[in-house]
Amino acid sequence: MLNRNAISSGAYLESFESLPKDMLWTQAQIDASLAHTMQQRPDNGEVWVFAYGSLMWNPISDFDSRRIATLHGWHRSFCIRMIAGRGTPQQPGRMLSLEQGGCTQGVALRLCGETLEEELRILWIREMVTGAYRPTWAPVTLEDGTELSAIAFVADHGNPQYEGDARAPLIAPLMAVASGLFGTNAEYVFKLQRALADCGLKDAYIDELVAELTAELARIAGQPA
Repeated sequence: MLNRNAISSGAYLESFESLPKDMLWTQAQIDASLAHTMQQRPDNGEVWVFAYGSLMWNPISDFDSRRIATLHGWHRSFCIRMIAGRGTPQQPGRMLSLEQGGCTQGVALRLCGETLEEELRILWIREMVTGAYRPTWAPVTLEDGTELSAIAFVADHGNPQYEGDARAPLIAPLMAVASGLFGTNAEYVFKLQRALADCGLKDAYIDELVAELTAELARIAGQPA
């Protein structure tokens, strides 16, 4: 699992050694992306990040508030081809992102103001290893009705890793056999479903994918689904 020490020391890059060198973003590219995003900041208030995947159970960046929240205008989609971490070039998996349309329930994290620059840098190194996301300020509603803007990492359709068809029946057979240094692709989906349940949330797309993966894994093991 990725952790703060691995990112701070640069050791996390060992997990991406299978990637083509030109696929990895340089620190300069990562810093430029962060700077551009902060230039688009709606105001000078608190900085919130919308967690919809592994940030829900392994945020790494320090935060001082964690709230159940709804992101408007975007929905979950495993639309990024993954060839490191939980996949390989030989057996690629799929990485979670956000596509336009609908809404997504997850968790809003307020980054600590005293260490904001450090926390943002750690977040960007973690999320923008290959530049597959497009950091976006998006409207979020907290569970108490408070409305705010939060950073959301959405799919970049111009990135070579983007895959337009992320339907559960199509991607489950790929994800069922994909694995890497971080574990299996299927494990990620199961963790996500548990993280949502821990928050009292559900996502029909994730539930469908869990059902498809469970059936596919049973088929591979030669057991009845």
